Amino acid sequence: MLLLKLTIVPLFIALVTLAGKKWGAQLAGLLGGLPIVAGPIVIFLALEQGQAFGVVASTSAIVSVVALLAFGLAYSWLSLSKSWPVTYALSLLVWLATAFLLAQLTLTPFFAVILALIAIVLTPVLLPKVSFEPMGSSTLKDLPLRLISGAVLTLAVTQSAQLLGGNWSGILAVFPVIGSVLAIFTHRSQGAAAVTQLYRGMVKGLCSLSLFFLILTITWQSHGFWWPVIIAIISALSLQLIFRLPIFLRLSVFKLNTASTTKN
Repeated sequence: MLLLKLTIVPLFIALVTLAGKKWGAQLAGLLGGLPIVAGPIVIFLALEQGQAFGVVASTSAIVSVVALLAFGLAYSWLSLSKSWPVTYALSLLVWLATAFLLAQLTLTPFFAVILALIAIVLTPVLLPKVSFEPMGSSTLKDLPLRLISGAVLTLAVTQSAQLLGGNWSGILAVFPVIGSVLAIFTHRSQGAAAVTQLYRGMVKGLCSLSLFFLILTITWQSHGFWWPVIIAIISALSLQLIFRLPIFLRLSVFKLNTASTTKN
């Protein structure tokens, strides 16, 4: 089990990093919104603490989308005028304050989904309206940090689950690990406008995360363990493919236009 915790999440983070380098910040954000960190953490928690614990953690993970997007909004706006260390520190405070407020709520799956959907709908409206003019190209220098961060958070949350309880375990499972690293290094290498592009993509990705945990919350209450997990994974990936299709179509059209211009 320890080996799985140390390898699964970092592997997913590496795949997102490589996809972002090849296809850009918006696609990286879209993939970063998948439950590639939170999903394995909650599954590990349910395996170790029981499915009832997993249901509570899954419900909290859904509503934690609100805190995650609050972090993204704060980082996107602050990055326009501040350096990345100041931006990150202040954004973490926003996440912590939002997470603390969410932890005080008595949640049902329906209430959690409503709050998450409100945040998902409002965030694109509230993000800065800036044109995307990257200041440089992304690199893989931060890849070891991304992998280490994912492994450390997975271990920290799963090992302290009994002390934290299901509510805070679910909230911490959706801590912006990928969001933090992607935002910081995108900010440093490509500029503040690219950070906004990143989070515009991540908003769509978080629809898949919400659907994943909603399925677990409902099905773990009356079914076995692994079938709900498989169904949740297939459903989240299917929704993600629907969101990714327009991006790939735009990229294909752009490449065709570029090739045509070059020939002419």
